[in-house]
Formats: sequence, C-alpha cells, structure tokens
Amino acid sequence: MNKERAYRLNKIIALLILFFLISQPLLAHEEVGELEKMSKTDAAILYLQLGFKHIIPLGFDHILFVLSLFLLSPKLKPVLWQATAFTVAHSITLGLAMFKVITPSPAIIEPIIALSIMYVALENIFSPTLKKSRIGIVFLFGLVHGMGFANALGSLGLPQNSYLTSLIMFNVGVELGQLAVILSAFFLFGKWFGNKPYYRKAIVIPLSVLITIIAGYWTIERLFFLMV
Repeated sequence: MNKERAYRLNKIIALLILFFLISQPLLAHEEVGELEKMSKTDAAILYLQLGFKHIIPLGFDHILFVLSLFLLSPKLKPVLWQATAFTVAHSITLGLAMFKVITPSPAIIEPIIALSIMYVALENIFSPTLKKSRIGIVFLFGLVHGMGFANALGSLGLPQNSYLTSLIMFNVGVELGQLAVILSAFFLFGKWFGNKPYYRKAIVIPLSVLITIIAGYWTIERLFFLMV
C-alpha cells in the first residue's frame, strides 16, 4: 500500500461522496400507513429497517458525521467510544421528543446538525491527534442529532399499540446503520492505511476538507432555503 494508491483511493471515496450528495434528497423520509393494523412483531421489524435506512442510504449527513469521527483516529476502539457517547446522547433527546417532553424545531436543529459535521471535519484538519474533549463535544452534538432523528420519526408516526417498542427498534436500527458506516470505513481504508505515515496528509485532510465544504453548503441551504 503506497502513497500513490492511497491518493487514488481518496479520489474514489471523494467521487462516491459527491455521487451520494447529488443523488440523495436532503430530507428523504417514508410515509408509513395503517400502522395500527400491524402486529407488534411486524412493527418492530419495520421500525428496525426504517432506523437503519435513515442512516443508510438516506442519512447522508449522519454518515458524514460518523465518518468524520472515524477519520482522525482510524481505529475501532476510539471511534466506538465516540459512537457510544453519540448513541447515549441521541437516544435521550429522541425519547424526550417522541414523548413530547421537548419539541425541537427543524428550522433550528437541521442547520446545527450541518454545523456539527463541519466542526468535526475542521477539527480533523487542524488537530493532528484525538483530544479527550472530543467525547464531550460528540455527546453534545449527539443531543442535537437525536432531535433530528425525532423530527424524521415524527413524520413517519408510531403505532400507538407498540409505541415504545417501535421507538426502541428505530433507535436500534440507527445504531446498526452507524456501526455499518464505522466498519465499512475501517475495512475500506482504516485497516490498510491508518498506520501509514502519509495517512493524515493523503486521506484525513483531503476528505475532511471535502466534508467541510459539503457541510458548509448544507448549513447555508438549511438556514436560508430549506424552511422558506
């Protein structure tokens, strides 16, 4: 695995990111009908699938956030600690929102989600090592992302006869989707290039710059055009 091959892989990944950017709608959610006619088992399976689908392939913003977490330290243990903090945080706000304890506004939450992606990507560019403070930052951003998940789930609806079960299974599906992103990144380039001296220059910085540009575009779009 040489430097030239790493740059080639980086270009391929960048093209894939751009492809998904133009091919996926900004907020693509399914409408689920006749929820109350479903059995609890069928509802659990459906919401598990919907949770996973909200990450892969529909949650391109969440994919970029998780990928940004992985890039700086491409080992499973550090990213899984960050993912755990993110999971705990978004589970809290997702539950609070779905039980109407809080009522997050998409006009506020969606731009902040884009900003969170840009922040982590910029940190990857300017910080050569993983800082302990990132766990706390990821937790705070997780609270915001949870409210974004709640907005998506609210548009789908939950069956009243299996409300809590469906909510839990949606969350499990989200976690499986995030885990799939982490493992894909690890086996795609983390395992092979993570310990190479050129990893940061050839992979971390270029990809983080690209993610920053995409997240910046989303921030502007969500602030000035999404809610118009």
